[in-house]
Amino acid sequence: MGYEEEKLRQLDSRYLRMARIWAENSYCVRRQVGALIVKDKMIISDGYNGTPSGFENICEDEVTGKTKPYVLHAEANAITKVAKSANNCDGATLYITAAPCIECSKLIIQAGIKRVVYLDDYRSEDGLNLLKRVGIECVKREEE
Repeated sequence: MGYEEEKLRQLDSRYLRMARIWAENSYCVRRQVGALIVKDKMIISDGYNGTPSGFENICEDEVTGKTKPYVLHAEANAITKVAKSANNCDGATLYITAAPCIECSKLIIQAGIKRVVYLDDYRSEDGLNLLKRVGIECVKREEE
């Protein structure tokens, strides 16, 4: 591995550790997911999975244990934060603790994110396949 590749791997590892810590903010019981959007080596947004603003911080239905349908994924929260700021995601990298679903992958494409680095697989590879189809680099890293 060359110098630049090793340096990128180290940066990926650091940002993924930060995303893992950020995931701890989630009130979800089944799975806590964190996301960071990095552009020009600066974190421009962050997010974790949870309920929309103004909702109670309960992600799962108390009877069925299933995730409530209005819970936002971490990457959707991070992308919508950018939309409310003066920044944009063009050419950015998304660091996320779990691979994106198909719906979030659509947002990633539309936001202009060019690289996705993740730790854990999602139950479906549809989101990753969609990203790869449009040329977005998808990298799975092991936690260090």
